[in-house]
Amino acid sequence: MTQTTFATLGLAEALLRALAARDFTMPTPIQAQAIPALLTGRDLLGIAQTGTGKTAAFSLPLMHHLSAEAGRLTPFGTRALILAPTRELALQIDEAIRSFGTFSKLRTVVIIGGASRFKQVESMRRGADIVIGTPGRVCDLMQTRELQLGGVRQFVLDEADRMLDLGFIKDIRRIVATLPAQRQSALFSATMPAEVAALANGLLRDPARVEIERVEATTPKIDQTVYHLPVSGKLPLLGKLLDDPEFSRVIVFTRTKRGANKVCEILETSGIRVNALHGNKSQPQREKALDQFRSGRARVLVATDIAARGIDVTGVSHVINFDVPVEPESYVHRIGRTARAGAAGHAITFCDGSERGTLRAIERLIGGPIPIAEGSGAPQPQTAPEDPRRNRQGPKPGHKPGGRDGARDSQAQRRPAAPPRRQMGARSAA
Repeated sequence: MTQTTFATLGLAEALLRALAARDFTMPTPIQAQAIPALLTGRDLLGIAQTGTGKTAAFSLPLMHHLSAEAGRLTPFGTRALILAPTRELALQIDEAIRSFGTFSKLRTVVIIGGASRFKQVESMRRGADIVIGTPGRVCDLMQTRELQLGGVRQFVLDEADRMLDLGFIKDIRRIVATLPAQRQSALFSATMPAEVAALANGLLRDPARVEIERVEATTPKIDQTVYHLPVSGKLPLLGKLLDDPEFSRVIVFTRTKRGANKVCEILETSGIRVNALHGNKSQPQREKALDQFRSGRARVLVATDIAARGIDVTGVSHVINFDVPVEPESYVHRIGRTARAGAAGHAITFCDGSERGTLRAIERLIGGPIPIAEGSGAPQPQTAPEDPRRNRQGPKPGHKPGGRDGARDSQAQRRPAAPPRRQMGARSAA
């Protein structure tokens, strides 16, 4: 049986030369299955975790088709559109396409929020072969006719599940409604909830389906552990872990932007080279933070989940979940920031009593318990949030600890809190 290589997939010679220059010869499973299907012109539904090579899986066939089809660029027009959920992922896709296009003459333009709208409009004035963008800014330029999608022949929706998590469904439907009927479309997603399946049914026509097993995402090369501790113990433990020089390049994930800033400020006062990355940062600030982290000028990057699928940095030694993610699927995306390109990695999770329900949901998702770290305390009891209406000076008048109210309070304390329900359409706190 012939071994699958990029050379056997039928890609254009210019693309093969660019891949060879980067020492890319063997495709990943998602690439080996998706590229041939897309080269035939079929729509495609791809399901695979982040870090498995999806960018090349859709961009190489897209570039192959565009290079083979002679077409003039029209002002403010484009022949291909790629949508990504975050600015970082859009820039990462653009960087990959430029690398694959070393021997091609395809023109790319990135259209994202947080960056100069004027510069993006000026770039579109000449037209583009490929536009890579986030839904909000794409809709913005569509409204002013400074981005015209009537000539799109290739359309890719990347990280569809994350798109829905961030509340982009209305923007996506608006964009898709303007695309020509005669086009090739591909939808890629790490998970396939009902909302994504419905989106795929409305977007794709008789698609080829490529699905890579989830077990590949939670590879044994990622050493996973959990510490059970109170909330007050998280910052001291983080400082203790970072005293170890083996924690050479670390991403710390928090649930909120405010939490990311707080952790970043405290680490800075300890003399640790650190940057924060979240939705409140401007695009230049986000690019600077990533650049300093990639170059080693910052040892620690504190980020929210908005960056969980947009950070492609090799050599990340550890991922630390300072907060357990609200959505179990986000855990897989977070820990996927380490163990990139076949390297080993470590993922550490801090779990306080209020997060135990979500931790159990994560363990159900990945198919087994996360080992408890050596020296970790026993799981903390779950505690209900304090009712702000309760009189802090004491119980309400008439309250009888030994009566019916006391029994109800006792039962409430013994009853475990249910894990938070996942809301796919809600905007992320990141």
